[in-house]
Amino acid sequence: MKLDLENPLTSSEEHQSDTITYLFASEFDHMPSRNLLNFLETCDHFYISFRQEAISLILQAQCSCNCGPFIPYLAVNFMDRFISRMEIPQGKPWILRLLVVSCLSLAAKMENTDFSISNFQGDEAGFLFDNKTINRMELLILDTLEWRMRSITPFSFVHFFISLSQLKDPALTRTLKDRATEIIFKAQNEIKLLKFKPSIIAASALLVASKELLPLQFPSFKFSISAFECVNEENLLNCFDTLQEMVENENGRRQC
Repeated sequence: MKLDLENPLTSSEEHQSDTITYLFASEFDHMPSRNLLNFLETCDHFYISFRQEAISLILQAQCSCNCGPFIPYLAVNFMDRFISRMEIPQGKPWILRLLVVSCLSLAAKMENTDFSISNFQGDEAGFLFDNKTINRMELLILDTLEWRMRSITPFSFVHFFISLSQLKDPALTRTLKDRATEIIFKAQNEIKLLKFKPSIIAASALLVASKELLPLQFPSFKFSISAFECVNEENLLNCFDTLQEMVENENGRRQC
């Protein structure tokens, strides 16, 4: 069954009486553990550079394999959760590439997408892995993540939070969703956002998009989201500020 990031639940879970409550209750299980956040907040050079290089390789794979954005997004999710729970030995650069290849392979399998590892591996780095090695690494990732591969991400909450906007125009709703989706994709690279729950990132991305595209509706939309019982308002505002800064910096670079 193909994973839909907007609805990651399995068929048996789709019949729960309150799906959104289940998503909010389960999202912590699909986040990196505090270990990784501690490493990054204390400016641990190894983990910061490891994560940056891994994301760079994953984005290279997106270009070289011509796959859509969801496979790389899911691969980074797997990678972040894995390195937050498993100690990564230093001085072994091949581990980085093997982890990236395996996370991409798992993400492609979850998406039921044909993904040729050989197209990505190349030999420029001197690391080529056979299927047996990749499969062993995949099993280690699966065990470490307790087989929770149907990741609950910010995309799982976008539809719910959009419903709070009470927008009546389908075209405006689609525009708001598309812009928030674009922001969520770009936000995955931002280390500061790893501490926020997927639901908070989704709500914040929609607020940034609303402020940008629908400024008149922004105050009421912000009030509706802040008033929802599962949303921590302080975290929402902090995440919103971080995303807003990210967008402003990006716009500034475009103008240069």
